[in-house]
Amino acid sequence: MNLLQQYDADLLENYTTLIGIDEAGRGCLAGPVSAGACVVSRALFGSPAALQQSALINDSKQLSAEAREGQYLVLEQLQAQGLIDFAVAFGSVEEIAALNILGATRLAMQRAVDQLAERAKDWSLPHTASEDPLFQCAREVKLIVDGRALKPFPYAHEGLVKGDAKSLSIAMASIAAKVTRDREMYALAKVYPAYGFEQHKGYGTAVHRNALKMHGASPIHRELFLRKVLG
Repeated sequence: MNLLQQYDADLLENYTTLIGIDEAGRGCLAGPVSAGACVVSRALFGSPAALQQSALINDSKQLSAEAREGQYLVLEQLQAQGLIDFAVAFGSVEEIAALNILGATRLAMQRAVDQLAERAKDWSLPHTASEDPLFQCAREVKLIVDGRALKPFPYAHEGLVKGDAKSLSIAMASIAAKVTRDREMYALAKVYPAYGFEQHKGYGTAVHRNALKMHGASPIHRELFLRKVLG
């Protein structure tokens, strides 16, 4: 096993299920923020073939766009085999404006985990009493989030700084979030062709900043993020 696989395998000595969570697009000037959540269990680490399949999975930022697409296919293959599950959800531009980027990111992460919980048959993430803002995670399920712990967040979890370079499940979540968001930005590029979203995916590159100065903001730009660009 490589280091990422070993990290998760060690955690699963005390838990039956591990969920890694990560985001993509938090620093962009346009488009939604996305969050991925990936479930792994002991079955994955009991399969030499699955370990070989997942050996090249890494932090999405360390992979080229082509490599990320290839590893996304690996995720789908492992999902089809029942060895992992993953989900991706968005926080919209409107939610970013209303909740700020951290609030919208937390919401996207919650939505991704909610999807997994709805599909799961052998574990649950029960809610606590309504007066308690947190849900109490079932003991057999461990949630880990890239970066620092989220406050507030409706599921019991732990933060893991630079987790996408340490944990296989978080790295898988980062790939799922990044690939799904990139595909969304490709689609939005067809709706708003003046900005070059297919190139920079909404990040503040020179090409993007020049397009903003020429055309102004589109409906999918994050208004608060543009103050330094548009004055």
